Amino acid sequence: DLWSVKDGMIVGSTHGRDPLTKNRFLSTADSYSDFVLRLKVKIENGNSGVQFRSEQHPDQVVKGYQADVAMETYFGMLYEEGKRGIMPYWKELSEDEKKAIFNAAKLDDWNEYVITCKGDRIKMVLNGYTTLDIPDPDGAKKGVIALQMHVWKEPMRVYFKDIEIKEIEKIVNLKRLNPLNVIK
Repeated sequence: DLWSVKDGMIVGSTHGRDPLTKNRFLSTADSYSDFVLRLKVKIENGNSGVQFRSEQHPDQVVKGYQADVAMETYFGMLYEEGKRGIMPYWKELSEDEKKAIFNAAKLDDWNEYVITCKGDRIKMVLNGYTTLDIPDPDGAKKGVIALQMHVWKEPMRVYFKDIEIKEIEKIVNLKRLNPLNVIK
């Protein structure tokens, strides 16, 4: 009852219903580990996010990494829903660095996120601005991708489109033994 598809977009809306009492998610059935995820998002009021390498739990609960989408403060931040919360790297940034990340967002327009995960490394780019590029050896290495509707005091709406995921192949170079070169 929160999600619909309109004109090629996934639309999440709380208009015309009681406010949410918990965050809600629309999740992939498959899990992904190393990938490049591209999508566009636009928000009207409120808070949302793009979960990745996350765990699906009962009752539409998702826990894990989240590229934040918010009208206030945290657009462009990496958050860990239901786990560590605000990640340690964020606490180490200056107020000017945090402001630059938020200023990369277009609050009344479409925003392009490019999220790259490979091994321990996570990189997020918002509208061409790298908001983080960090190793996180303690984080999940595989999980679902999900779109979030966050608890909010007023009706909100969020739009997602042009969602693409490209899995990164693990390339292993093996030197092949040629039986003709075996020493006799």
